[in-house]
Amino acid sequence: MSIEIKMPALSPTMEEGTLAKWLVKEGDTVRSGDLMAEIETDKATMEFEAVDEGVIAKILVPEGSDNVKVGTAIAILAAEGEDPSSVEAPAAAAPAPAAAPAPAAAPAPAEAKAEAKPAAAPAAPASSGSRVKASPLARRLAAEKGIDLAALAGSGPNGRIVKADVESAKPGQAAPAASAAGTAAPAASAPAGGATPSQETKAVWYDESIPHEVSKLSNIRKTIARRLTESKQTVPHIYLTVDVRLDALLKLRGELNKSLEARGVKLSVNDLLIKALGVALEQSPKCNVTFLGDQLVSYSRADVSVAVSTPSGLITPIIRDAASKGLARISTEMKDLASRAKDNKLKPEEYQGGTASLSNMGMFGIKQFEAVINPPQGMILAIGAGEKRPYIVDDALGVATVMTATGSFDHRAIDGADGAEMLKLFKQLVEQPMGLLA
Repeated sequence: MSIEIKMPALSPTMEEGTLAKWLVKEGDTVRSGDLMAEIETDKATMEFEAVDEGVIAKILVPEGSDNVKVGTAIAILAAEGEDPSSVEAPAAAAPAPAAAPAPAAAPAPAEAKAEAKPAAAPAAPASSGSRVKASPLARRLAAEKGIDLAALAGSGPNGRIVKADVESAKPGQAAPAASAAGTAAPAASAPAGGATPSQETKAVWYDESIPHEVSKLSNIRKTIARRLTESKQTVPHIYLTVDVRLDALLKLRGELNKSLEARGVKLSVNDLLIKALGVALEQSPKCNVTFLGDQLVSYSRADVSVAVSTPSGLITPIIRDAASKGLARISTEMKDLASRAKDNKLKPEEYQGGTASLSNMGMFGIKQFEAVINPPQGMILAIGAGEKRPYIVDDALGVATVMTATGSFDHRAIDGADGAEMLKLFKQLVEQPMGLLA
C-alpha cells in the first residue's frame, strides 16, 4: 500500500515551510534514514530524512514551493511490491475535483455579468501588465493627493507622467476609479500611514526606472524583518555605553593560546567576551530576564546567543550556561555552531532560546553601534572594534587598546541602574580577565 510523505514539523513552533530542494526524484528507491529534501523553516534550512522504505512514485509539491503547511502530503511512496506507475495522487492533491463544479457555475445570470463588467473596468489600469510610467516626484505627489496615475496622460518623454501632469489634474479626476476599484485609494494613502508595501502600492515605494532586480525573501529574512520590527515597535530600548580596556585580555589570550596549541584550540577575543557576558549576567540577575506583560521571568543560568552573519541572514546560535563553561569549550562549541549556521545546518534547539545576546562587529572596524533586542530576551550587548586610543593609565595619559560596548536593555523589565551595574561587572571582567578562569 502506498504511503503519503507529509510536510514535517521540524521545530515546535513550525506551522509551514518552504520545500527548498528535492534530493530525490520520482522512481528513486529510498531507505529509512536517506535524505529526501531540504526544507527551509523560519530560521534554518534542514534536511528531511525518509522514515519508510520504498520507491518515490509521485512528487506532489515541487521544490521552491512556499508556505507549505505542516501535514500536507508532499510525495507518495510506493511500498515494496507495488507498481509505482499505478499510484495515484490523493484526492485532496488532485486538481480535477476542484474544477468539477465549474460547468454548473457557468450559466450565471445575465444581470450578474452586467454588474461584474463595470466593476472590472476601472480596475483594469491598476492590474494591467504594463506599468504606468511616472517620475518618482510625480508618484509621490499623486499619492499625497489621492490621484490615480493610470487615469492621467503623461506629457514627458515617451508619455512619462511628470510633476506638471499631477499638479494640473482636476481635483477628483481619478476619484471615481479609486472608489470603484476599491484598491487605488489605499495604495495612494499607504506611504502616509506606513503600511506594508503590496502589489498595489509598490510603485509608490521605489523607482522602477532605476536598473534593479527583485529577489524573493527567504523565510529566514522574513522572520528577521518581522521580529526586529516588533522589537523596535513594542520594546522600549534603553542604551548604555562603556569603554573597556582590552590590553590585559589580549595578553591573557596570547598566553592561553600558547598552552592550548597542542590541543588544537585557538581562543578568539569573542570567546572571552562570551564568557565575560555570561558571568556578568549571573552576577547581575536583574538583567537576565524576560518581560511577560504582568510577569517577569528571572533566569538562574546565562545562555548567551551569539549573532552570526550567514548568506541567508543573521542567526543566533546559543552557548548554553556560558558562565560555567571553560574557555576552550566555549571556543570549540562556537566554531562548530558558527560553521553549521553558515551552512543552514543548525538544529532548532541550537538557536531557539537564550537569555541574552552578544553581537560583535569589531572585525568590520565598527567603533560603536546599538543593537536591537531579540525578544523575548531582555538585553543584547553590542561590541565595537578594539583600537589604540589615548587613555588615562595610572593617572597619566597613555595609549591603550580600547573597545566600546553598548548594552540595549528592555526598559520595561530592566532599570538603567541595573543595566549600568551589569556593564560595570562586564568591564571589570574584561580588564581583570583572570576572573574568567575562576
